Amino acid sequence: MATVFIALQKNEESRAIVDAILADNPQATANNEPAMVKVDAPERMVIRRETVEQEIGRDFDLQEIHVNLVTLSGNVDQTDDEFTLSWV
Repeated sequence: MATVFIALQKNEESRAIVDAILADNPQATANNEPAMVKVDAPERMVIRRETVEQEIGRDFDLQEIHVNLVTLSGNVDQTDDEFTLSWV
């Protein structure tokens, strides 16, 4: 089984994004490192704008993920509402 992941700088904004990822992807796991947090998921991970907005407490454009992005693994499919990583 292939794993997708996203790694974000470790800061307040990223904490809300990681919480949203974990809420929408129950199979995902977060691994905290000194300067980043890496979230792994089997096969597929979806980051939903609406869930991030609930966690962060303001409007959120999914393009803002790139400000704190360290690296990722998987094929990217992005709309205004979802950022998806997958191997399918």
